[in-house]
Amino acid sequence: MLSKIVRTSALVLVVLVLGCTTWAQSIELAAVSPATHTLTITLKGTLGPILSGSDPLGLNGQSGTVTIMASESLSPTKHTATSATYTLPAGAITVTAGTNKFTTTSPSKMIINLMSTADTLTLIASGPSGLMITDTTFLKTGSWTTAVLKHPGVFKPPQQKLTSAKTAGGPGCKVKYTIFGSTTVLGFHGTGSNRATVDPVLPDEDLDQ
Repeated sequence: MLSKIVRTSALVLVVLVLGCTTWAQSIELAAVSPATHTLTITLKGTLGPILSGSDPLGLNGQSGTVTIMASESLSPTKHTATSATYTLPAGAITVTAGTNKFTTTSPSKMIINLMSTADTLTLIASGPSGLMITDTTFLKTGSWTTAVLKHPGVFKPPQQKLTSAKTAGGPGCKVKYTIFGSTTVLGFHGTGSNRATVDPVLPDEDLDQ
């Protein structure tokens, strides 16, 4: 009987020790868990020249800015060994082209491709009046590590010169837009920059109050 009591007491002690250890580990993991960051990419420059199409919106020679905000916790909706496609929520992209400005009201796509000649960032978004935009930006090779294929992250150096494409299908930065059944491709030159900021931790509210 005594040996049975000893064995039972020992088992209870082991369970308590393991439970306390697990609880302590969970507290420690929570303490060192990295904060969530929001990535902001800004592409700023001048649209043109016209590489194809008739440019019905008259954007050739106009200033243009594209701002993208994406959580670094996003996971790709599609990926290969060298590319990743992320779906961005409504409101994640703001486009300014001349006097035209809009913020996306539906999901858009951000595609990052790591190539031997360049790292490319492609944005596919819709705007008002049926406008569809595909923005392609060529960055320096090695701007991103392969970690960007799992989650969005900053490119380095954080500010880079953007060079316009010379042909609609060739390398370089360009903007393709389709509206009123017409498709136009414009070059784009300027600068690309990015940064990541820590998301604020919002306080818990007592709903019973």
